[in-house]
Amino acid sequence: MTGYESRKWMILVATIWIQAFTGTNFDFSAYSSELKAVLGISQVQLNYLATASDLGKALGWSSGLALMYMPLWSVMFVAAFMGLFGYGIQWFIILDFVSLPYFVVFFLCLLAGSSITWFNTVCFVLCIKNFPSNRPLALALTVSFNGVSAALYNLAAISLNPSSTHIYLLLNAFIPLFTSIVSLIPILRQPPVDPLPSDSIKHEQLIFVLLNFLAIITGFYLLFVHSNDLSTARVIFGGAILLLVLPLGIPGIIYARDWFQRKVFSSFTLQGSGFLLVDDDDLEFHREFLSRENSQISVTSYGVNGDGPTLTLSLTRFIGSSGDGDEGSCYGKMIGEDQLFMLGEEHKAEMLVKRVDFWLYYFAYFCGGTIGLVYSNNLGQIAQSLGHTSMTSTLITLYSSFSFFGRLLSAAPDFIRLKFYFARTGWLAIALVPTPIAFFLVAASGNEAALQAGTALIGLSSGFIFAAAVSITSELFGPNSVGVNHNILITNIPIGSLVYGFLAALIYDNNAAAAGFATFSIQMVNDSVVCMGRKCYFSTFIWWGCLAILGLVSSVLLFLRTRPAYERFEQNRRIS
Repeated sequence: MTGYESRKWMILVATIWIQAFTGTNFDFSAYSSELKAVLGISQVQLNYLATASDLGKALGWSSGLALMYMPLWSVMFVAAFMGLFGYGIQWFIILDFVSLPYFVVFFLCLLAGSSITWFNTVCFVLCIKNFPSNRPLALALTVSFNGVSAALYNLAAISLNPSSTHIYLLLNAFIPLFTSIVSLIPILRQPPVDPLPSDSIKHEQLIFVLLNFLAIITGFYLLFVHSNDLSTARVIFGGAILLLVLPLGIPGIIYARDWFQRKVFSSFTLQGSGFLLVDDDDLEFHREFLSRENSQISVTSYGVNGDGPTLTLSLTRFIGSSGDGDEGSCYGKMIGEDQLFMLGEEHKAEMLVKRVDFWLYYFAYFCGGTIGLVYSNNLGQIAQSLGHTSMTSTLITLYSSFSFFGRLLSAAPDFIRLKFYFARTGWLAIALVPTPIAFFLVAASGNEAALQAGTALIGLSSGFIFAAAVSITSELFGPNSVGVNHNILITNIPIGSLVYGFLAALIYDNNAAAAGFATFSIQMVNDSVVCMGRKCYFSTFIWWGCLAILGLVSSVLLFLRTRPAYERFEQNRRIS
């Protein structure tokens, strides 16, 4: 094993640590009720603070701009100090050390939210640069650990002070900074990147399989092993840290790869790009193949007047068009108009926003993953209104753990491609199914079991969407434009956070201000109104469930429109 290879895997471990300890926005609901009481604000005003945290995602372009003028390690520390300042001052506010106006608190939430985006950019660059041949596997694995942040912070908070909620803000401020310091040496010692032979690429893929198994063990540990006892919680937290340190044994795994080649690797038939559903090299070949084919049979992806795809017999077998009659039908127009002809075609921003497929994708994300994120932001008030305040930390851990599993599952299409090929947009549609079911379940019954089951389903669904989105954006609209295009896509997060959160907060405050309902009561905490009872969120869950159904419909339409391009891509790859 060369020193370069060992250093590359050290960078992956450092990236896992950064992702695991910088998803600080997921524990907002743990301290939001106390923050609301201290500031004496309404639920609508609290929603604006949650929106400010999510608004940082819309400023993701700023981290890319910073990388043009600053080294990677300095961008990481800028992110750490943004979080230290943003969360640290909020901690002082909750402890009444300082008193600041509302707009300053809004800015602090925005700053703290921006730090998460900067950390994500650092991790994406590290994965893309050091694992160019297995980039989707590296990204899926590391992004998955961002979903487990809330569970880790919950364990840490219980280990230090089980009765305190403001301790989360202190941890949010200092743990990412400490993680950045620990990760500095591997980042500074990045090895040169050389092209890998096909055998080495496949060995890397098997190591990623082992790392995913270790990640699954970590997720189950955080989900099922917990305690409110101080000393026991510290032991459990130590075990979680040990599981995060275990990947440091990767150099030993690399030494043992000869054994894997004899005993395990020979049982796999990895052809072409191995586990990857859509590989960048295959995309390039796919584009060249189609270009040659088009020049021979005069197929163009758009009509002369831009009226939609020009379809020939070579494409008919993929979209199932049987004649001119189908083209005039409503279904034919809906599926065929402005349809993607091939995967991997580069889309600049102005071209992107004109595509029907992009807006179907945008709406599916907006009504799927974003709703799940807003639900997690409101978990504190939801549990409080249903009389399950003591369950808040449990619900946060549940959402975090299942979000983690959902992110891990986003890599499943890559691992099972050889046995079962299915378009990634189809997997996106399947991933959206649990969300409306969960909301209607929680609306129908406010008991603990329904709340836990709904939270788990929403976490699983939104986690898959968050992790799969980068790959889908790359495949549909081009790998070289994915940075800009994905930032355009995730503008739906702050918009959704504002719209969905405002809807929930407005219903909450209206119910709290109303009188004569026997199903709820009103409590005053530090001039802040608290709504109690199922009615506080019942209408919100119904609205969110209906919107999630619209997102599901949008994702199914996206799948039907992009399936021909995926099937064409796979057929060309098999021919090659």
